[in-house]
Amino acid sequence: MNRLDNHRTLVTGAASGIGQATALRLLDEGATVVAADVSTDGLAATSARAAERGTADRLTTLTLDIGDEQSVIAGVRSSIETLGGLDSLVNAAGILRASHTEQTSLDLWDLIIRVNLTGTFLVVREALPALLANPRATVVNFSSTSAAFAHPYMAAYAASKGGIQSFTHAIALEYGGKGLRAVCVAPGSIKSGITDATPGYLPADSDWALFSKLSPALPTDRESGGAGMGDPTAVAGVIAMLVSEDGAFITGTEIRIDGGTHA
Repeated sequence: MNRLDNHRTLVTGAASGIGQATALRLLDEGATVVAADVSTDGLAATSARAAERGTADRLTTLTLDIGDEQSVIAGVRSSIETLGGLDSLVNAAGILRASHTEQTSLDLWDLIIRVNLTGTFLVVREALPALLANPRATVVNFSSTSAAFAHPYMAAYAASKGGIQSFTHAIALEYGGKGLRAVCVAPGSIKSGITDATPGYLPADSDWALFSKLSPALPTDRESGGAGMGDPTAVAGVIAMLVSEDGAFITGTEIRIDGGTHA
């Protein structure tokens, strides 16, 4: 018996990178998954990979924009109806943009905060009634090592991830007595669509010496933007543990997954 048999979960950001790896890992462990993302092409790729693994019969894909309240309301409702309830929620969706802070427009700041922080809040808010219908349920939100360690040119992104971390602590305490666990994962130096695109977002005059502390201590054969990176499956495995009974006494905290980048 798989440890996630009969487990119903919604994974956002499931069209690529860590979100896709998480959806596939949860399927491998027996879960029934709604994989949501704004990218329909990416979701098709997730479905194809699930089909290759023989798990596509337990996968439903959903086009969802977490930066749009009405899309979230409709999408989460549809997910719960499809699954017949909800046992866990994994909020992997997010964006990264970079700029000199003094050159960051209010529109760019608002975009990053709206998608990352407000989007996470909206999905959690809409999912909470279904999650609280269970005596034991789990929310896994995505923070980042940038919430606690300096990442140059990413002040808005770091602020959004720090907000997610604080938000997760708050709901862990607020709903802990009802059996809900809320945990953050804080990936760093993990290869994903975001890390692949990061060099293109950085200012042309970036001081690359500022990134000298952002390399993993552990050896890896993956890279992104010329830097060593871990595989997204490293995070997916931790998330599978967190939403299972193996994570039953973990809540209101962060788990940093960065190969020792910030050891």
